[in-house]
Amino acid sequence: MPYHLHFGEGDPLRIRFAVSPLWETHSAVRVLARPRQQGYHLPWLRRIAGAARGLDLGPLHLLMPLHGHSPDFLYPPPLGPAATFACEIAAVRETDPALALGDFERALADTPGAAATPEGRRMLADPAGAVGRLADLLQAAWDALVAPEWPRLRALLEADVAYHSRRLAEGGLERLLTELHPAFDWAAETATLRVDYHGEHVRPLDGQGLVLMPSVFTWPDVVSGFDPPWQPTVAYPARGIGGLWAEPGDRTPEVLGRLLGPVRADVLCALAEPMGTTALAHLLGRAPSTVSAHLSVLRDAGLLASRRYGHQVLYERTPLGIAVSQTGSG
Repeated sequence: MPYHLHFGEGDPLRIRFAVSPLWETHSAVRVLARPRQQGYHLPWLRRIAGAARGLDLGPLHLLMPLHGHSPDFLYPPPLGPAATFACEIAAVRETDPALALGDFERALADTPGAAATPEGRRMLADPAGAVGRLADLLQAAWDALVAPEWPRLRALLEADVAYHSRRLAEGGLERLLTELHPAFDWAAETATLRVDYHGEHVRPLDGQGLVLMPSVFTWPDVVSGFDPPWQPTVAYPARGIGGLWAEPGDRTPEVLGRLLGPVRADVLCALAEPMGTTALAHLLGRAPSTVSAHLSVLRDAGLLASRRYGHQVLYERTPLGIAVSQTGSG
């Protein structure tokens, strides 16, 4: 059963993209309990296995029913396009206990027997204390599981935002929503975005617009269903997840390295999506100055094009660059 998000007259003007480290942390915790979601993330799972064993994630998993409500206050839509984890977790700690109690009751009811467990009873009896404990646990999960990988994750998420922002500018809202994910269906006659997922949820946007949030660990699902007071939001799998955990040498054909030089070849092959210098440097584990120098050479050779997006310059492969990057890959 789908979600139905009904657009009003002003809502298309209030669509925005956002990236949330808190959402990624929550979704990473969920991946640990969902084997179906682990396929693309096995290298990450191997790296964090020891750290994960040192965390008691049971209280968070208790609030993550397989199908049903998870507490919105634990990972609300970010207020800005690129919120920091510190700002987001501070907002969680300030949650009204009455609001948290309602979220706890709904989430625990969607997992048979969860409310009767010792932790479930503790949450319901002392929601204020539970908010603090869960915030502490999310902080620990961020520190151990996500923060060490955040530069790589952020690079992918920002590349997705840049790509879809350009698609919105080129083709308009209808094309964006129909291309974003196969689960999306835009009904122009009723101005409704239908999202195929478990559960039934109807939400008029009522002038709040819509937050579109790419996610690494949400794959393969699209997630929505945020209730007031939270802004309507849809989290969808970011582009390029299949190559996220690949090391530079894994994606670069050996013959291309001999042709261009190994570092320059890595730069070219890593640009499957538009990316800025800093994000690309994080992805490749290179100094930004080194990456910048190679980007300039590749651009001057006609293999890359650059354009300004907000405060940064994004680089992407030209048709020639795409052809060259595939040298030796067949």
